[in-house]
Parts: sequence; C-alpha cells; structure tokens
Amino acid sequence: MQLTAFQDGFSAALLADAPQDEACLPWLAALQAQPGFSVYRNTVLKACIDALQANYPAVCKLVGEDWFRAAAAVYARMRPPSDGRLMGYGAGFANFLQSFEPAAELPYLPAVARWDRCWTECHLAAYAPALTAHWLAHQAPETLGHQHLQPHPAARWTWCDEHPAFTLWALQRDGQTTKAHLPWIGDGGLLTRPHAAVVWHPLPWAGVVFLNACATGASLETAATEALRADPQTDFSALIGLLLNAGALAPLTPSPQAEEAA
Repeated sequence: MQLTAFQDGFSAALLADAPQDEACLPWLAALQAQPGFSVYRNTVLKACIDALQANYPAVCKLVGEDWFRAAAAVYARMRPPSDGRLMGYGAGFANFLQSFEPAAELPYLPAVARWDRCWTECHLAAYAPALTAHWLAHQAPETLGHQHLQPHPAARWTWCDEHPAFTLWALQRDGQTTKAHLPWIGDGGLLTRPHAAVVWHPLPWAGVVFLNACATGASLETAATEALRADPQTDFSALIGLLLNAGALAPLTPSPQAEEAA
C-alpha cells in the first residue's frame, strides 16, 4: 500500500465513515475496530469544532453554543483541516452557512461569518508599514492626485446590501447585545491592524468603492472620483483621514520591472 493511500484513508476515517473501496476496507475496518481509534476520532473532531468556535465567535454568540457546535461538526466532517495550524481553519464556513438548511431562517448569518473570517485574515496578515496623515501633509498638491496607493495587507473591508452585518458583528465582538430597534439596512466596515491588535470602524459605501479602486491600481484621483460618484455627499477629506488614521493604506510597491526601468 502506498503511503498516500494510507494517509487519505486514515484522514477520511477520522471524520467520516471509512471509504467503501474494497482494497482499503479490511485494514480500515481493523483500524476503526480498535477502542483507541474512536477516542482519537472524537478528539480530532472536538479540536476542529473548538477551532471553528474560536474563529467565528460572533456567529457563535448570535446562534448559541449548542447550535453552533452542531453546525461546526457537520462542517468539520465535510471539510476537514488541510493545515495543522487551526487558527486559519474554516475559510469556507460562511459559504457553508448559506446552504446549511437550519440557518435558512437566519439569512444574515453568512455575512456575519464573513466578518469573523475577515478578522482572522486581518490578524494573520503580513506586517507592512502603513501610510499616515504625516505622509499626506508632505505631498505636493499638484502631484497628489497621481499617487498610487494600495490597501494595507492587513486591511479587510466589505459591504452588505441586505443586512446590517457589520453592526451585528461589531456588537458581538464588543460584548454588547443586539439592539432591539437596530435599523435593518445594509452597512459596511473596515478592519485594520495598526498596532498589533485588530481594530474596526464603520465604513460608508464611498469608502468601500475607494478601497476597491485602490486595490485595482487606480490613481488617487481616479479612486476619489469613483468614491464621489458612488456618493456625491461624501466628505472625502474625512474619509481619507479615517483610512489613514486606521492604517488602511500603504504605498504601492513598484514592480521589479519598473525599478529596473527607473
């Protein structure tokens, strides 16, 4: 038997029934018959569920621990970890909730789960220096619009049209209860990690459009134009101040080819 066949069969048996491959069934059946295997299986499954609960705390608070752990067990059996570092486990959990029948009456839950995932990605992102208001103050007005900025590697932002997903998520993360009269309108938010800890801010639609434009390589002038077109009432000075103070922007790193040409 090849080592890969053993590893695949062993992994499958941990979180699901043994594969019905006749060539594999005898040794897997013998393995599963050992008393210690069920203990090990339960330990592995519990570790997956614990990791998901740690990675999706806002979702867990909204639905309750029993509901969450039951859903997490289904997910873990369907999508076992592919990396031993469980801090990043559960990248597809939000999509799973979209098709998870018991969550059908909670249509906002996948969007809240995406914010939990954004927190994890922000927390694990690589370090990089962020632009500050000091940088802005030293730019020549005639060339400022031609600058190319990019979102900071740790920055995460999104918008939900249907639900106040960011507000729901932030309330759980801040340890507050969901407001009884929360306006049920779409909203957006921004996560950054300016000083080792993840922080979050509400972000207007124009801010989401601006960051999306920067992420595609647009100049500052073009990105600002798109943001103001999305919402002409936007106070752009206040918006750029928010992004700089939050550490959401970084200078565009020139490509090696551009450096050689220079």
